[in-house]
Amino acid sequence: QVQVVESGGGLVQPGGSLRLSCAASGTIFAINIMAWYRQAPGKERELVAQIDRGGNTNYADFVKGRFTCSTDNAKNSAYLQMNSLKPEDTAMYYCKVITYGGVARWGEGTLVTVSS
Repeated sequence: QVQVVESGGGLVQPGGSLRLSCAASGTIFAINIMAWYRQAPGKERELVAQIDRGGNTNYADFVKGRFTCSTDNAKNSAYLQMNSLKPEDTAMYYCKVITYGGVARWGEGTLVTVSS
């Protein structure tokens, strides 16, 4: 069993910053990719950013230049530094962990609210 837990969400004013964390634990053989998704009310879940074990990253166009994804492979953890936040960034943010064996696990999410 693999457990994934996100943390770091909260209420922030427009233009502010937050740092989300994702920690994977349990029976982990080798994590290949850790990805961040988000889902706003009434909208579909969308990919925000992902990072592989080699440190290669991929970002959605709407966060490029504002969000940075990083990882600590030794801790099976990933982080999402979010700067210059906008009201439209308000969403539940989820972490998805994918192992080399193709096993994917989601966390429960952490809520980010950007509002004045």
